Amino acid sequence: MAVTTMIDSPAVATGATPRARRRGTFGADKLWALAFVTPYVAIFIAFVIYPVGYGLWLGSDPASYRALFGDPVYPRTVVNTLLYLLFGVNLKLLLALLLSGFFMRKGWWTKFLLLVFMLPWAMPALSSYLSINWMLNGQWGLINNLIWQVAQVDGPPWLDSPGFALGSVIYGHIWKWLPFWTLIFLAGRMAVPVELYEAADVDGASRIQKFNHVTLPLMAGMYLVCTMLSTIWALGDFNAVRFISGGGPALSTHVLATLGIRNAFELGDPKLGMATVLTALPLLIPLVILLMRQLRRSEVTI
Repeated sequence: MAVTTMIDSPAVATGATPRARRRGTFGADKLWALAFVTPYVAIFIAFVIYPVGYGLWLGSDPASYRALFGDPVYPRTVVNTLLYLLFGVNLKLLLALLLSGFFMRKGWWTKFLLLVFMLPWAMPALSSYLSINWMLNGQWGLINNLIWQVAQVDGPPWLDSPGFALGSVIYGHIWKWLPFWTLIFLAGRMAVPVELYEAADVDGASRIQKFNHVTLPLMAGMYLVCTMLSTIWALGDFNAVRFISGGGPALSTHVLATLGIRNAFELGDPKLGMATVLTALPLLIPLVILLMRQLRRSEVTI
């Protein structure tokens, strides 16, 4: 009598088809992916979505806006914010663009100057702004003491006059962030092909002509992106005003960021403070949209 033996295949031995095994593998992968993603989603909800939603809820009370628009400090704050953005951002980026050309020079001394130039940005913001506050003190500040020793006259009331105080805040912001944007533009200049400058030299172009016809057109998109990004950052800048002028004299140098902190914590009204900050949204949202469009346009160009 013939005896037949059957060797079970893996599919028969395991009792599952290849499709079922693949489905089980994919299911296990999904579980692992879900296990790894869940902490990040929880952190994003806890530290991004919840604070933003809670802030919008705090700033949704119409009574807060009526109180804010009735505050005589608020109109001056809006003007200060616009001046802070107009002069602080544009002067800073213009100087950064020009200084980036200077630091393109070859030589060890240029690299040494760049290293020294970067120190204000590398230092903590608190110590930098407090140093400026001490130097501009009208009674015993370094600058007024030097003016007295040299000319035997009293120096300007840097922090006791609204105009001088706001100018000092703008100067402090520029001094702190100028090295960072100079480094950004220096990297942009290094990305410009050297052949274009060599061709301009063959044509007998001057430095100004090379800047106008080679550097500026190639860096225009980058300059626009940096301007919008710097404006967004400066709109939320709290440190410069807080630690240089403190919003004084007589609350005359507040910007929206510092006035919102004052209303929320010093006056003990979080809803009013959030309403103050949210009034910057009509300027902030278009800037973010324009920034995203410009970045998308740059990706298409590349």
